[in-house]
Amino acid sequence: MTDTNNTFGLSRRRVLGGLGAIGIASAGAGLGTTAFFSDEESFENNTLTAGELDLYVHVDYAEDQGSFAQWSAPTGTYVQGGVIGQSVSDDETGISLTAGEPLRIQVVDLKPGDSGEGKFCFSIVNNPAYMWMCGALTANDENGQTGPESSVDGTGGDPGPGAGELADAMEITVSYCDPDGVVGDEITTGSLAEVMTALQNGVPLHGDGDPEQPIANRPAFEGVDTPFVEVDGTDVPNVAETCVCFEWEVDSNVGNEIQTDSVEFDFEFYAEQERHNDGTTNPCIESILGEGFPELDETVWHARGIYGDGGGAANRELDIRLPDDTPVHSGTENFAWPNGQGVPFELTIENGDAKWDIDGSEVVVSSAPLPTADAVAVMAKASAADSSIEVSDIAFNGTSPTGSDSVAVDGNVGGQQNVTLQTVSFGEGDVISGTVTMSWPAGSPPSSEGLGFRIDV
Repeated sequence: MTDTNNTFGLSRRRVLGGLGAIGIASAGAGLGTTAFFSDEESFENNTLTAGELDLYVHVDYAEDQGSFAQWSAPTGTYVQGGVIGQSVSDDETGISLTAGEPLRIQVVDLKPGDSGEGKFCFSIVNNPAYMWMCGALTANDENGQTGPESSVDGTGGDPGPGAGELADAMEITVSYCDPDGVVGDEITTGSLAEVMTALQNGVPLHGDGDPEQPIANRPAFEGVDTPFVEVDGTDVPNVAETCVCFEWEVDSNVGNEIQTDSVEFDFEFYAEQERHNDGTTNPCIESILGEGFPELDETVWHARGIYGDGGGAANRELDIRLPDDTPVHSGTENFAWPNGQGVPFELTIENGDAKWDIDGSEVVVSSAPLPTADAVAVMAKASAADSSIEVSDIAFNGTSPTGSDSVAVDGNVGGQQNVTLQTVSFGEGDVISGTVTMSWPAGSPPSSEGLGFRIDV
C-alpha cells in the first residue's frame, strides 16, 4: 500500500499544476493493490506512482492566459514510474522537460478568462484493465484578502480554510475522447468543487467511451504489448482507443472575490486487470471495520432497520432519525422481517428527499438536511441470545468498497459492529444499498430492538 499525502496548489499568485489533474491542480492518494494485477498513476506533487500493472499516461496539455503567458507540454511527454519518461523540448516555446524529474506546470497570476485543455491517453502494458478516476478537494482557502477582494467578499481570514471561492469559480468538463482529441460523451462537468466531489466517490471509466453501460463487466481498456511503436523511424504512443480529455476555464465574469484564493486537491487514475474481475470494486472508496456505534464527524441523520414486533403497529421497524434520535420521517414504518432470509435495502437522496426503503416498505424525509460527513457508516447490533444479524453486499452507487462490504453480530456475543466507507460524499442521486439478514430460533423471536442496523450519513 502506498501512502500519498501530496497536494497540489492552485492559486492566483502562483500555481503548480500536475497533468494528472482536472484543470491544473492536483495530487494523489495511494490505494492498496488487490490480489489482481493493478496500477495507479497518482499525480502527487506532480509525480506518478506505478504499481504491479504497468500504466503509462501520455500527456497533451496547453493553457491560455492571453498575452500574459502560454504553456504547453512538448510533443512526446509521458509519465511512467513516477517521473517524466523521456527528455522532451519545444524550440518554439522554449519549454523543456527532463527525464527522471516530476512533471510540473507553473501558472502565474491565474485570472478571469484563463483556460486550459488537456488529453490523457493510456498504454496499459500486458493486461486489459478496468480504469477509474479518483480525487478529492483537500483545501479551498482564502489566504487573506486584498482591498478589492474585501469589498466583494466578507469571508476574510488568512489562510481562511474552506472560505475560498476559487473551487467554485473554476469550471471543468471531463469527457471521453479518441487519441486524435475528438471529444465524445461527457464524464463529469461542473465547478472544480463539484467535479472533485464526483471523483471522490469514484468514477468508473468505460473502455468504449460509453458511460451508459452498466458498471459491472463494462468494456475494459485494451492492453498493449509495448507502450510505443515505431512509425517512420519515430516512436509513437501505442495507446488504448479511448482517452480522457478535459478543459477548464475561469469565467471572465468572475470578479475580485478569487484574488489570493487557492485550492488543493488529490487526483489519480487507477487500473486493475480485467481477468477474473467484474470491475465493480471501487478503488476510490476504502472501508474499515470497527466496534461500537459509528462516530462520524458532522453526521446529520441516520436510517434504522430494527426488529420491532413482527411487523405490528406497536413498534416501528424502519425510521430516519436525527443525531439526538428524534424521528423525522413519514411513510410505511412497519415491516415483518423474515427469519433467516436476506432482505434488500436502499438509502438514497432524490430531489432533496431522503428515501429509506427495505424490500418495498419506505419512509421519507422531505427536504432532508444535506449530509456533510466525509464518510458513511453501516452498523449492526444484536443482544438477543441465539440470534444474529448480517449486513452484506454493501454498495455505493452499485460499486463495492475496497475492503470489507459486510458486517455481522452474533447475539450470544452481543454489542455493535460497524463498517465505515471512508471519503464518501453522500448527496443528491447517490444510493447506498445492500442486503440484511436477521436470524433467530424458530418460535423465539427477539425482543424489540434485539436485532437492528443503521446507516449514518
